[in-house]
Amino acid sequence: MKSKGKLVIIGGAVNKGSFTETSFDQNVEKNLNFFERGILRKIINESKHREDSVIEVITTASQIPDIVGPEYKKAFEYLGIKNCNILDIQNREQANSDAIVARANAADVVMFTGGDQLRLTSILGGTRFHDAILTKYQTEDFIYAGTSAGAAAASENMIYQGSSSEALLKGEIKTTQGLGFIENVIIDTHFVQRGRIGRLFQAVVNNPRTLGIGLGEDTGLFIEDDTMTAIGSGLVIIVDGLQIKDTNLTNVELGQPISIKNLIVDVLSMNDTFDLKTREMTIVNSQYNPIPQVSSE
Repeated sequence: MKSKGKLVIIGGAVNKGSFTETSFDQNVEKNLNFFERGILRKIINESKHREDSVIEVITTASQIPDIVGPEYKKAFEYLGIKNCNILDIQNREQANSDAIVARANAADVVMFTGGDQLRLTSILGGTRFHDAILTKYQTEDFIYAGTSAGAAAASENMIYQGSSSEALLKGEIKTTQGLGFIENVIIDTHFVQRGRIGRLFQAVVNNPRTLGIGLGEDTGLFIEDDTMTAIGSGLVIIVDGLQIKDTNLTNVELGQPISIKNLIVDVLSMNDTFDLKTREMTIVNSQYNPIPQVSSE
């Protein structure tokens, strides 16, 4: 069944996984760096009731929810949102409570902050809150948005551990089940800045059906139906393993380098698209589009 909802997954940002400085109002121009290219504005414009939408900011992944939550609330309110709330779910009992489920059912958008994605899935996975937002995403005009940990946890499977420098040594990354909003992809964040390309290569060679998505900071993907559109100021890296011709994965010991032949890598920037069904990328500002016509004379 095709989901009726939309996803906005974001690669994270500098400073607390968010975008504000210590004095939001006095430095508002600097504080808009995270969404100046339209990431949070895109969320609002795509939401069911636009500025009248109900947004719940989920700070479960963060160790500093009292700092991160208010930052997002201020940012959304600055962009005109009238009803933005902070939902700091700290245990599974809360996530199964009637009050939390009622807030999930009333929301038009949930925005998951950065932090620890394993904390996010271990607290929320399989709870009534998780079931409520997953059902809304599948059946209603509803947006799941997540940055950093919130983005990594959106997929069916997620990376939760693994060094960047050793990522192409067998066994150096750890994966587990995510929140399941999108299938057959795996998402890595802070991608360009932290040199995580090897982590994504290994995740894809482990199961080439999985499409690897690497999100740079201040960069995201808007996903609706089978189309992903790059948003924000940086790069999105797509790693496709369907055409892999050879690897030594099963013949080397743990800790040994992995060889991969014919791995396909695409790089998207703002407004470029990728079709999840055909696995074809379209560069919106292509230097070859339209293709010049050669005169026959």
